[in-house]
Amino acid sequence: MDLSRIENFKDAVVTVMGLGIYKQGSGLGTAKWLMRHGAQTVITDLKDTTELKDSVDLVMEWYEKYRQMYPDRTIYQPVFVLGEHRKEDFENVDVVVQNPGVPSESEYIQAAKAKGVHIESDVSLFFRYFHFPVCAVTGTKGKTTTTLLLGEMLKGLDDKAITAGNVRVSPLEFLDDLLAHNASTPIVLELSSWMLESLPGAFSELKHGPEISVLTNVFPDHLNRYASYEDYQKSKEIIFEYQQRDQYTVLNQDHDLVRSMAPRVKGQLFWFSKNYQDANGCYIKADKIVFRRDGDEFTILPLSEVALGGEHNLENILSATCAAMLRGVTVEAIAKVLKDFKGVPDRQELIREVDEISFINDTAATAPEAVVAAMKRFGDKEHLITICGGVDKKLTYDTMAEALVASSKAVILFPGTASDMIREKIAGKVTLHTADSMKEAVQKARSIAKTGDTVILSPGAASFNMFKNEFDRGEQFREEVRNL
Repeated sequence: MDLSRIENFKDAVVTVMGLGIYKQGSGLGTAKWLMRHGAQTVITDLKDTTELKDSVDLVMEWYEKYRQMYPDRTIYQPVFVLGEHRKEDFENVDVVVQNPGVPSESEYIQAAKAKGVHIESDVSLFFRYFHFPVCAVTGTKGKTTTTLLLGEMLKGLDDKAITAGNVRVSPLEFLDDLLAHNASTPIVLELSSWMLESLPGAFSELKHGPEISVLTNVFPDHLNRYASYEDYQKSKEIIFEYQQRDQYTVLNQDHDLVRSMAPRVKGQLFWFSKNYQDANGCYIKADKIVFRRDGDEFTILPLSEVALGGEHNLENILSATCAAMLRGVTVEAIAKVLKDFKGVPDRQELIREVDEISFINDTAATAPEAVVAAMKRFGDKEHLITICGGVDKKLTYDTMAEALVASSKAVILFPGTASDMIREKIAGKVTLHTADSMKEAVQKARSIAKTGDTVILSPGAASFNMFKNEFDRGEQFREEVRNL
């Protein structure tokens, strides 16, 4: 199938692999877009009809709406194959759109490739057809905070600026409106490593990458999905691999591995660092955020006026500021956002205080390094209770264990293979409890906590043995804390 024109999806047979549960997520966003453009859409997911009832109902609502909205075109009723995948839905179709949560090594994806079927994602389709500048952000930690912070800054150019991608919003939700208005609306996309892996085909054909690419850091993560740490690193480099000389790459100078990627950058390189430097980029100088470009220096604002707390967030602030300056946002607009932006849900988020006990939701800390960052910010051997653990992703927990012992007076572990490894390293060194549900974990933490203490959910592991995903884990934490 020729993917150069959206019109070619008319009457094409397309399989959407992974419907998902998010109303604006990759699966639903893709299904809606394909139906609207006249594709014969097959939606398949290993979750069954009961688990996906709300998503299926929403797809069918949009099917009926599109039939009314577009009486002059054929809107095909989608076919649902739930609770299983079938080889024929991958081998006898024109395109497969793979949800980012679906492993590329899946036998069904491999079967489609063997038949020469195009494998796309909602993000790759967006890049194929939206030819205006796009800011893209990736990294192991900090990419969501950086993306949302940059999204707010881009509103200084246009209050309709769009933030999408791995923030549970498919960019296909916006594509048709943008193209209808020929609009160069500012856009920032958060890209996971899995999303990036779907992009080389589109980038190769377009002969360019994102206008501005930001790489926050790379730590071991998702090693259950990658053959090696090196393969995971290479997936992150896709964000700048296809850029042209007139495009921009923003890298973390304080991160040894990211700094070593500089020779492979194709665009114009800008750095961010917590230490003042003379190179192009965004730095801290005399307790102020400054941006340098070709010898010119701009002071953004003093650190004392920044609303977003936490030492680790300095990197997010600097990377977003650098990208915003490159995109043409004014110093005044950037400074205003930095004075107002207080943080992101699920990331070191204060839920409430109960009897002078603070409850912090850090469910997005799905890797050990993120827990270490949380310990640095909230750690207090006499006053911190940490809820953590879950399922291992082929990671190591030595540093996390050391941080837990040094920074927590008590640790509550969920069941799972990661918890088994953590327990082995911290047993006898810190008060240790277990919990088989979020309710039990929160109630146990409340019974241990005293006035002035902090309870933090910072797992450092996956959660699929107990929760739908990390966001479900965070919402259950919120709910149980509200119920105290």
